[in-house]
Amino acid sequence: MANVPKRSTMRTVLQDLSAELASIVADVRSAVVQVKVGPDHVGAGTIWHGDGLVITNAHVASRDQAMVVLADGIEIPARVLARDPKNDLAALMIEAGGLPTVPLGQSRQLRAGQWVVAMGHPWGEVGAISAGIVIGTEAPYANGASDRREWIMLSLQLRPGHSGGPLLNDRGRLVGINTMLSGPSVGMAIPTHVVVDFLRSHLTI
Repeated sequence: MANVPKRSTMRTVLQDLSAELASIVADVRSAVVQVKVGPDHVGAGTIWHGDGLVITNAHVASRDQAMVVLADGIEIPARVLARDPKNDLAALMIEAGGLPTVPLGQSRQLRAGQWVVAMGHPWGEVGAISAGIVIGTEAPYANGASDRREWIMLSLQLRPGHSGGPLLNDRGRLVGINTMLSGPSVGMAIPTHVVVDFLRSHLTI
């Protein structure tokens, strides 16, 4: 069997990866919303349940009332059901049903080097994505001895407007919620198992 040129093999791998990422984005985009709190404060949100439950960051949902803009442009008033500033999580409820959601993945199974995709609305660009790899997941972020939290550390750039959007693995599964930028090109996300614990402790689901 003739050897396949390395350049041709690499081109095929990149083409397959590009097609896969485009497919993931197309499947998930309708489950990513905008969260508006005031005229100049806009972040992202991730539809968690089809009955109107939306997850975002606590720093995005900084007030008790917000406006959620669905992917089709429909605006729906939202109320904040719960907020956890320590883990930077908030749960919103909108009066809607049959909404699209993102299938949950296993955040505890993430490993350094795995490809991930972050979705949101950076600088107002609706439904934009950033792709990169997981840097690490084992060590919780520490900001002082009494403040230890779990993060997914990412080699990708998050910008204002990514906050509250979904972090997806290479199968299009939800493994985290984008939260912040740490350094020039290191993003941070909240693992989905932390979100599940938040909801169980604050809501009846």
